[in-house]
Amino acid sequence: MPHQIDKTALVMHSAERMFHLVNDVARYPEFLPWCANAEIHDQDSGQITASMEIAKGGIRHTLTTRNQLLMPDAIEMNLVEGPFQNLRGRWHFKSLDENACKVILSLEFEFSGSLSRMAFGTIFSQAANTMVDAFCRRADDLYRGGA
Repeated sequence: MPHQIDKTALVMHSAERMFHLVNDVARYPEFLPWCANAEIHDQDSGQITASMEIAKGGIRHTLTTRNQLLMPDAIEMNLVEGPFQNLRGRWHFKSLDENACKVILSLEFEFSGSLSRMAFGTIFSQAANTMVDAFCRRADDLYRGGA
């Protein structure tokens, strides 16, 4: 059964800054507590393929996505490999003015089996539900005072 998560936040940072922050996959372990590791496999101006190891307690799973970069408006994610039958997502950065934007994360996912759902479902859902807040806090830490 597919799951849908939609999260929105208003931030006092430009859409371009938020785009770059979300696209900086290699730094995810620095501020996402459930991200044990992140690795970029391939990257060019229009696309990135990257893996993220999600861990909590003794449970670890690696998720690889291919992300289309629609700078500075959106990042569209599609599953390459991981414990899902399906995973699609979209970060949308809607500019409100030069120093503010609306950040929208939409995720649609379905686990590949009941064992994956039982072992990883709660962890992934918690991670997805806290992701927008984590990126907003990171932006405040990095860009406070217009730096």
